[in-house]
Amino acid sequence: MRPRAVPLAASLALAALPVLAGCAGQGGLVSDGPTEAAVGPVRLWPGLPPASDPPADYGETDTERVPGITVRGADVRAVDPVAVVRAEVAAHPDTYSGADGLYEETSRAVLACDTAPAECPVLSPYYRDLTGNGRDELIVGIRMPEQQVAVRVYLAEDGGLTRVMSTVDQVVSVELAGRDLIVRAASAGIPGYEYRTAWSWDERQHSMLPARDEIVPVRGGGASDPPRTPRTPRATPDSPRTAPGSPRAASPVPSRAASPGSESAS
Repeated sequence: MRPRAVPLAASLALAALPVLAGCAGQGGLVSDGPTEAAVGPVRLWPGLPPASDPPADYGETDTERVPGITVRGADVRAVDPVAVVRAEVAAHPDTYSGADGLYEETSRAVLACDTAPAECPVLSPYYRDLTGNGRDELIVGIRMPEQQVAVRVYLAEDGGLTRVMSTVDQVVSVELAGRDLIVRAASAGIPGYEYRTAWSWDERQHSMLPARDEIVPVRGGGASDPPRTPRTPRATPDSPRTAPGSPRAASPVPSRAASPGSESAS
């Protein structure tokens, strides 16, 4: 039976030739020419010696246990965000820079949230599993002067709360995308652009890190950024290069006023 298969296959191939020929003459595939060769990265100044001293530590990986806060069943939704920020203020009453830095007026307003809730600068919390552990983390925003917002993230572990992210900037918006927390901030003197920093969980550092930091055109076509109004900082001599907790050059270190704010939690 095998000899009959050869003529059958040949006849099918011959029958297909007119069809293929017709396609070639009626808008078939056309070559765009040769493909350019791929060019790999080129290392500049390969003879430079490696850096002997590491750069300054700006505290991006700093974490801190929130004193006096108990989390039952690792459920951050049962925690009062005002109590969390108040505990941090009480633990660092005279801190004006770094991850714990707040304006003096903001700190006073946080401590008075119970008696003056309309002036409380702690925004409504948000919840999202940012670490991939299957449980939500607590995301807190704190309103400060000059359109600055402190953004902090807290992880429930070992019956308590650990702050795994803290940054301050002149915020345009804060967004959640998957397990990333994206902070959009006004540019420091580049009209029509803004900073966009994506904070991502890093298991090795056990903290949220600014994994991607970009300068991008303003959405919707290039309107000028709101002006920054620097204030004379009342900070310690070791003030970082940025606003408290921020990994990138931004607004000055706070001198410390609070404005009311609220958002819907999700």
